[in-house]
Amino acid sequence: MNAWRRPFEFALGLRFGRERRSRASGRSEAETLRGARARAGDAAEPAPANKGVPREVLDQVRRIELRTRGLVDSLFGGEYQSVFRGQGMEFAEVRDYQAGDDVRNIDWNVTARMGEPYVKKHVEERELTVLLLVDVSGSEQFGTRGRFKAEVAAEIAAVLGLSAIRNNDRVGLVVFTDVIEHVVPPRKGRRHALRLIRDVLAFRPAQRGTDLAGALDYAARLLPHRGVIFVLSDFVPARGDRSIEEWEKVLRLVSKRHDVVAVQITDAAEYGLPDAGLLVLEDPETGEHVAIDTGDAGVRAEYQARIAAEGMERERLFRRLGVDTIPIRTDGSVVRPLLAFFRRRERRLKR
Repeated sequence: MNAWRRPFEFALGLRFGRERRSRASGRSEAETLRGARARAGDAAEPAPANKGVPREVLDQVRRIELRTRGLVDSLFGGEYQSVFRGQGMEFAEVRDYQAGDDVRNIDWNVTARMGEPYVKKHVEERELTVLLLVDVSGSEQFGTRGRFKAEVAAEIAAVLGLSAIRNNDRVGLVVFTDVIEHVVPPRKGRRHALRLIRDVLAFRPAQRGTDLAGALDYAARLLPHRGVIFVLSDFVPARGDRSIEEWEKVLRLVSKRHDVVAVQITDAAEYGLPDAGLLVLEDPETGEHVAIDTGDAGVRAEYQARIAAEGMERERLFRRLGVDTIPIRTDGSVVRPLLAFFRRRERRLKR
């Protein structure tokens, strides 16, 4: 093995492919879910929101609201309502039977009393619960094109949260690292939506690692009924003993009950190494350092190959489990990827 390979893999190894445990390990999905619950901190109370929010953060919240409110009103409102369905149908009224009505909708009790056929009329129970599951681990405090990933997450949360509120849905927030850092239960109202944006911007996590499986399990248990879970993350798990197979099992279980949407936030610098000679890189989640010779064309090519491979593996996982994805970059528009997602999903539902 070349001298650079071991430290290179240490810092930049396949984050969605390495340290995989054998599929013959014998662990059931129930055991995996129980383990995720234990590590998510079932007995622990979530940390309270940071107090004394700086004025600049409040100003930023206001700017984000002004920037996104018009988008929500003009672009996202209709698309949001058309692609996220309510929990079912609820009874509205009875009316006279008309030619062409489905006989299965006849209300026989009313028909018997009135002496002529009546049918039940139902309307969609539109109200939904939307949960924003936001990763604030060390890798989210990164950005090379004007914005950090965490700032992009706040803008995405603003668009999704205000869209939900506009449609009279409840929206909540779970902020996580390798523990559940902060929870805001789902509620309605513009003031509540603005509080969620503020919390995403102002919150300072106690930890720097990532536990996607534990966070997703916690979010699922927070919702008593079927809801929509938006996971805002770069989907870069921290190194450690948590295998990607465990994340897959938890995601499989949760996506059967809830509508899970993966919003992947990335930065342009993550897609390729610069030709800058010897660099010392720091793992933002562990603080460990490794030296890499970026002047070596082989190192740069290997890095790009690994990034491409992990991206394809992640996409295969999401497709296999029926999880929709929204890729968003720190140097790009938030609006275009979200609109593309809404319209793509609307076309699929009409088939």
